[in-house]
Amino acid sequence: MLLHVVGGQMLVGPLPAPQSASAAAGEVIREAIVDGRLPPGRRLKEEELARELGMSRTPVREALLMLESEGLVESIPRRGATVRSYAVGDLDDVYQLRALLEGYAARRAATRISPDDVARLEESCDRFDRLRAEDDLLDLVKENLRFHSVIHEAAASDRLAALIRKVIEIPLVYKSFYWYSPEQKLISQHYHRQLTRALRLGDGERAELIMKEHVLEARDFLLAELGSGDEPA
Repeated sequence: MLLHVVGGQMLVGPLPAPQSASAAAGEVIREAIVDGRLPPGRRLKEEELARELGMSRTPVREALLMLESEGLVESIPRRGATVRSYAVGDLDDVYQLRALLEGYAARRAATRISPDDVARLEESCDRFDRLRAEDDLLDLVKENLRFHSVIHEAAASDRLAALIRKVIEIPLVYKSFYWYSPEQKLISQHYHRQLTRALRLGDGERAELIMKEHVLEARDFLLAELGSGDEPA
């Protein structure tokens, strides 16, 4: 298995395949940004990335341009590409957009979701309930993303799913899940169960309202933590 190291940080391994070199590089760098191994403000040197990924600079440059279009990377004059940093106000805007997009996805999903997908949501809720915020933090994050992904898939819109992906990834760069308290877990459990029920009943209006409340609750939690001046470990 290939392991890629950038600046002393293990990047990922192995490279995704089969796909173009630029797409593969983009996936590797995106994963490292989202999980915090390449933090906000970190310089992304084309030559260094190309060397560690075992490819030429051209696909790396294309990958960074792609990540820039997604809002994860920014190009700074005389400094080059860096992992993009967001102010609290910017994150507020991101969550507002996410509430609109995921709310619409939930409404669409209510009229398209299959019984099998409803069963997948119920199973996800059961797994989420069994996890503990104190001990199973990363598993909670993965299960939460899995639950939302079922709804995105059921909405049956590739364009919508791509837009949602962008606004979900940006808060993860700030390791928002590191502040996942037992109280916050209980709140998420409640919303997931209510969403599953609305989707099972085909109630698009209710599903949209619940999803918007769910996303904005997460926004309030993250912004309160960032405003307190605390930093994740």
